[in-house]
Amino acid sequence: MHTVNLLTSLVENHQTLAYLVVFLGSVFEGEFLLISAGILAHLGALNFWFSLSFILLGAITKTFIGYRLGEFLFKKFEHHKFFKYIQKKVYGILPRFKEKPFWSIFISKFIMGANNLVIIFSGYEKINYRKFLMAEISATIIWAPVLLSLGFFFSYTALHISREIWKFSAIILILFVLFILFDKLVSWFYKIFEEFYDKK
Repeated sequence: MHTVNLLTSLVENHQTLAYLVVFLGSVFEGEFLLISAGILAHLGALNFWFSLSFILLGAITKTFIGYRLGEFLFKKFEHHKFFKYIQKKVYGILPRFKEKPFWSIFISKFIMGANNLVIIFSGYEKINYRKFLMAEISATIIWAPVLLSLGFFFSYTALHISREIWKFSAIILILFVLFILFDKLVSWFYKIFEEFYDKK
């Protein structure tokens, strides 16, 4: 029977690669990787502060590259159907994006699957760069440690039930699903609130 020590040893033996994955994951993904890094930090396989540093670096790299990519795509494909699709998606999640870009960008960090689109769309829409950076960086400073800490909580909870790796993984998976459902519920409530605010 394998315990979580197997996972811990595996990551500890490939820490450089693990931190590289954390950095790249922060650029291309987000929530899943941050929570996973928090779990591994709780197990002692990764250092919490190193993980947080790589996550912040990756998220800020995404912020700069994503905005510039949006600007570039605007110049090359200004009226492409793909951007009509992105616009529809962004306004579907954040109806007041144009009127309240700071808060829309800030909130998007906490809605799964929204932030990457919003970053590129901000460049495409030429949102004030300083306002964009302030919203993204301030949200990232809150978002990164919160999700890392959530990973700590997931690991702590799973370890209290079982140290056997398959049971531990199953509990983590259940907690992930609950987190996704909660995130979807919060984003739905936010959308309802924005639509109600618009009608008022």
